[in-house]
Amino acid sequence: MSKRLKRKAAYTRGPGVVPVRPMTDTQARYINAIHEGPVVICTGYSGTGKTFIAAKIAAQLFAEKTIDKIILTRPNISAGPSLGSYPGGPDDKMDPWMQPLTSRLKADLGGAYDSARRNGNIRVEPFETMRGASFDGFVILDEAQNTTPPEMKMFLSRYEGGRLIINGDIRQSDLKGDSGLSVVVDMIKAGELSFHHIDFSDVDDIVRSDVCREVIIAWDKYENG
Repeated sequence: MSKRLKRKAAYTRGPGVVPVRPMTDTQARYINAIHEGPVVICTGYSGTGKTFIAAKIAAQLFAEKTIDKIILTRPNISAGPSLGSYPGGPDDKMDPWMQPLTSRLKADLGGAYDSARRNGNIRVEPFETMRGASFDGFVILDEAQNTTPPEMKMFLSRYEGGRLIINGDIRQSDLKGDSGLSVVVDMIKAGELSFHHIDFSDVDDIVRSDVCREVIIAWDKYENG
């Protein structure tokens, strides 16, 4: 059972970036895993800080100049009407989907965020463009429960170096078949992959709000009978 931390450990502060502080034991393990790298798979309930912490550490390391590139992506972004209805090019069209990550980076980096977007040091990439190209830097794949196993294999095999954070809640997969995120977790458990795996599977890990925790508990009971 995860317990809320009474003392919040501080981490090295980058210029202008408030250090990330864990609220639970699992968050502390997640933060340590990201700093250790290179690949962290994070699963579990919504509202546990999976996306927030990844973006916060990315901003911190970028501000410290420990990293010089941040790449954000997520799967199953339609190239049809749902994406085409947004104005601008592919990068602009992705922004509404990536708002949980980009808003955190904007808040922490201020004006440096806009200049980094213009010069390509912070990129928001459609998932489909990952095929056929290698990438490195601080890479965050969000909503990874909606990758198929072939898509996850493609994505991981494109990774060249830096840090790779893959987040998702397998319970909320929109796929009819297997989730690539689930397959990776099984491989880690079987000892076939040496990635870090952090699982926010305890309702005490939900820190967004009491309402969020109450809703998830009720829905788990409803769905599981």
